[in-house]
Amino acid sequence: MAIQHPSSAPSAPASSRPYPMAGPGYGKRSAPDQQPRRADDFMLLPLRERNIAGFIDHLPDGAAMDVKGLAKQLPLYGQQAVGSALKALSVAGYLRRVRCLVTGEGGQVRWVFRTFWSRTARDNEWWGALMAAEVQRTAVPEVAVVAPAAAPVVPEQRAQEREPVVGGHSPAYAALAQLGRVDARLALSAADCAVLEPLAAEWFTRGVDADYLVRALVAGLPAGVGSPVGLVRRRLTDKIPPQAPTAPVPPAPGTPVRRVMMECTKCGVPGRAEALPDGLCRACREPGQGAPEVPVELPAERDVRTYVAELRGLLKAP
Repeated sequence: MAIQHPSSAPSAPASSRPYPMAGPGYGKRSAPDQQPRRADDFMLLPLRERNIAGFIDHLPDGAAMDVKGLAKQLPLYGQQAVGSALKALSVAGYLRRVRCLVTGEGGQVRWVFRTFWSRTARDNEWWGALMAAEVQRTAVPEVAVVAPAAAPVVPEQRAQEREPVVGGHSPAYAALAQLGRVDARLALSAADCAVLEPLAAEWFTRGVDADYLVRALVAGLPAGVGSPVGLVRRRLTDKIPPQAPTAPVPPAPGTPVRRVMMECTKCGVPGRAEALPDGLCRACREPGQGAPEVPVELPAERDVRTYVAELRGLLKAP
């Protein structure tokens, strides 16, 4: 008797509502040379990755591909599970995150963020060739993309749902306040946000936006966070991006502008394709290489008072 193997992917998104589309120029992009769909697509992947891959494969080009949006459409998986699955699919060769510099109406220059998807798993050389072709296709002289000095170009934030900025608070405070909504392990109080606000504000002076700051703080969290304010303070200090040069040297006339950059699938750090094998930066490929950000374990509940008394005694000691 013949055994029928179920398809590895649903034929359409699980929700009956239309899947949300990203802003113009953003979202999913199908890679070239796609093979026809088959019932055994993604069958070699683990169950979670197989289900999420099948869901993504049936999404139309331009569909939103952020972790939060995907998790809303996949009731079996939360944001952390979706993020881990996307990392695994990147390592397996099915997707790459890419940012592209485009010129819109009126000569406005902006970055857009796309996810290239291939139904067929590809190796790093294939993805590198695709990125090189995109760079060649979009390379233009510098004069065509430079904005006037009085109006510097600021990369647009990703087209995602964001919490409204609370009136009277700075963007740094607002970014810290939404950490708990992105990942409950980093829930901060109002007092915590006020204490950490100056450190977060320093990130904004270095050219990053709120979306970048939040993603950098929540990426690669340990399983348990005993002190959210302590962990966030450490990450704000240790992971702060370098200061951008105040007066960059303009390139020679005719120098092509790098308009396409790959992104780390997990943390969003940009770089060239050869610097991001499997679509991951070094920190995300080798998470154990740096100093572990594991909170100090407290003693059992019955010994807390004794433990605190010992700490006070140490503080009083000369």
